[in-house]
Amino acid sequence: MEPATKKRAESVLRKLGLSPTEAIRLFYQQIYLRRGIPFQVAIPNAITRMTLEKSQRGEEVESFGSLDEMFASWDK
Repeated sequence: MEPATKKRAESVLRKLGLSPTEAIRLFYQQIYLRRGIPFQVAIPNAITRMTLEKSQRGEEVESFGSLDEMFASWDK
C-alpha cells in the first residue's frame, strides 16, 4: 500500500474513532453480510472520467461556505 494513501486513510479512521484493525474487521463483516464488496466498484464512463480529471486540475470547481449556499446556487 502506498504510504501516503495509508496515512490519509488512517487520519480519517482516527476521526471516526477506529483503528485500522477495527476498520478492516468492519469491512470484512460487511462483505460477509452483503455477500460482496459493500460499495459499487465500476469503471467510470467517459463523462465521469472527464469530470474527475477536470476537478483534479481545479477546473470548473465551485466552493461554498455552507450546504445552504450550495443548495441556494441550484435555484439560480
